Amino acid sequence: MPSEAIRQLLEKVGAVRHGHFVLSSGRHSGTYVQCALVLAHPEHAERLGRSLAERLKDVPVDVVVSLALGGLVLGQEVARALRVRALFVERDASGQMALRRGFSLEPGERVLVIEDVWTTGKSTREGIRVVEEAGGRVVALGALIDRSGGSIQWPVPAESLLPLAIPSYAADDCPLCRAGGVAERPGSRFKQASS
Repeated sequence: MPSEAIRQLLEKVGAVRHGHFVLSSGRHSGTYVQCALVLAHPEHAERLGRSLAERLKDVPVDVVVSLALGGLVLGQEVARALRVRALFVERDASGQMALRRGFSLEPGERVLVIEDVWTTGKSTREGIRVVEEAGGRVVALGALIDRSGGSIQWPVPAESLLPLAIPSYAADDCPLCRAGGVAERPGSRFKQASS
């Protein structure tokens, strides 16, 4: 899928929101992309997963490991397209990323790590650490959206379907806060913490 078609699809399903938001990274932004709204449509999730798998088809992969919750559906579809296992890492009770639910990796298994959105790359780096500690070898990374506009430096090949240079700000240097705005916390990490 071309980037413009993906952008239009996100707009069509209402996945792009404008306002004042606290991202999962803790940074603030005037734009929030809720990928779950597009991935809620199986036909869109399948197309997006196939498109990302196509961009990474030259990297030999044994298993896809997604970052829950956001990367779960996309990772499943990428794994389906690549015809490999699909696992996920998730936050445990302490808030740390972990490979749970009986999932395991064989020593040296080649892993493709999938996330929905990259902003700073912090969550993806946590996922890489978990995979490596479990014995896997991360060989590539993929995301639906790269909010950094390609500025994140990764140690392995990385592909996103839609690079977007969306500004984000440290909480103590946010122009939206200085203008008197109150930030909304739409991310799943914040929703879980308040439940």
